[in-house]
Amino acid sequence: MKRAFSLWGIMDQLQVKYEKLKGILTGMESVLVAFSGGVDSTFLLRVAHDVLGEKACAITATSPTYPASEFKGAVELADLIGARQLVIESNELEIEGFSDNPRDRCYHCKKELFQRCVAKAAELGYACIADGSNTDDLGDYRPGRKAAGELAVRSPLLEAGLAKDEIRALSRELGLPTWAKQPYACLASRFPYGMEITQERLGMVEKCEEYLKQQGFTCYRVRFHGETARIELAEAEMARLLEPGLRRQLVDYFKTAGFVYVAVDLQGYRTGSMNEG
Repeated sequence: MKRAFSLWGIMDQLQVKYEKLKGILTGMESVLVAFSGGVDSTFLLRVAHDVLGEKACAITATSPTYPASEFKGAVELADLIGARQLVIESNELEIEGFSDNPRDRCYHCKKELFQRCVAKAAELGYACIADGSNTDDLGDYRPGRKAAGELAVRSPLLEAGLAKDEIRALSRELGLPTWAKQPYACLASRFPYGMEITQERLGMVEKCEEYLKQQGFTCYRVRFHGETARIELAEAEMARLLEPGLRRQLVDYFKTAGFVYVAVDLQGYRTGSMNEG
């Protein structure tokens, strides 16, 4: 993927941040990028590969909280960029206390992941590990940031002062298909704190979100509330969900997946809704 990059039409401040990011990555000399295939990690991997070539490598962890469709997409994106990709196996459900879903669940998950990345970096001789955190992540409850700090994981996008909208704009200029991809978080984020997370329940959420995707919805979450699935959608997509034929099919599918009740959140999709309580 070697599309020429031009910042024509993009404000000078954004160009300054982009050049700063390249300088940060150059100074790393070699880097393992924690790569999920989302907007941020895809942009980071692309720029790291542009700057460092074979000294930049993606590392992706498969796990019960990472849908198969997302993993497939991550493999395709790494191939599109032309970057090497390492795949490691992880299982958050085996982490002590994770299934209990405490408020600092993300800390334990990220710590386990980053420890694996540290070990792999030492084994293969990579100088740094980087994740896709950006300035938007400072505005929400993100216990995973603590784990990154403890294990010296760098956040080049954050260091360069880049926000999500800016990353999308730059991704579009670079020809990355993820520029318009909906925000994504692991399936564990669909559960209220304190509600047990199990393989079966993760599977229910994954099946239902895949159904919404197959029906053409682009911005959605299925939140798990015991017998009830709470659907969050972008406001522009709510009316379509309530069309009688689709609504009935969706309810039937969600019940087949294991839910008893299906509800639509009138506030619509928003990140971090499980932190509102």
